[in-house]
Amino acid sequence: MSHKVIAMIPARYAASRFHAKLMKMLGDKPVIVHTYQAAVNSGLFSEVFVITDSDIIYNEITSQGGNAIMSVAEHESGTDRIAEAARNIDADVIVNVQGDEPFIQKEPLEKIVRLFDRPEVQVASLKRKMDNAADAANPNMVKVVTNKNGKALYFSRSIIPYQREADTPVDYYLHIGVYAFRKEALLTFTSLPQAPLEQIEKLEQLRFLYNGIDIYMAETTYKNIAIDTPQDLEKALALIGNGS
Repeated sequence: MSHKVIAMIPARYAASRFHAKLMKMLGDKPVIVHTYQAAVNSGLFSEVFVITDSDIIYNEITSQGGNAIMSVAEHESGTDRIAEAARNIDADVIVNVQGDEPFIQKEPLEKIVRLFDRPEVQVASLKRKMDNAADAANPNMVKVVTNKNGKALYFSRSIIPYQREADTPVDYYLHIGVYAFRKEALLTFTSLPQAPLEQIEKLEQLRFLYNGIDIYMAETTYKNIAIDTPQDLEKALALIGNGS
């Protein structure tokens, strides 16, 4: 691989649904440390950085020998947070790994990185075929439709595509929120105002599409486990207890 690929993990301490979730203990170490180590252990990245607004998270990562960067400004999104740090880092491709996904695996990360072997790819993300139509109806599960080349046509909280006739087969695809960017595309994103579609759906990836920046999707079967609630943490602890 000729380009330099790094991972950045945005890590806010405060979280509206589950306060300080990234510092909750998962076995013998906090959630954010599991995520950091999983990214490092994938072997895909020249460097891995945690980007945080928290002295607590910063100190936890650096005390374990990891790389952490303190955010300077307040940020609306994780994408804005990593863009601030990326300005001063030598990298061609930046993968944004969610801090609350301690079980992130190599396979989906490698698929997203490989897309950048194609020079036309500026932004990439992941999709997974959904198991049932009930999930497709859930507005918290974001759907994506793509063209034949894997380029995203639209993301929505609504069901897309709409099945007009019951006997027409349809597959629904879930958008998995792992992103990768060429550095220039990432910096461009933060210079653009919020797009009307982004404000309506509350989906920041629509800012790219609205401004004519394509997002290419890699398909995976990876089932991500995010720690969004205390119940999620209980499930994750059970997984670790089972040796998964």
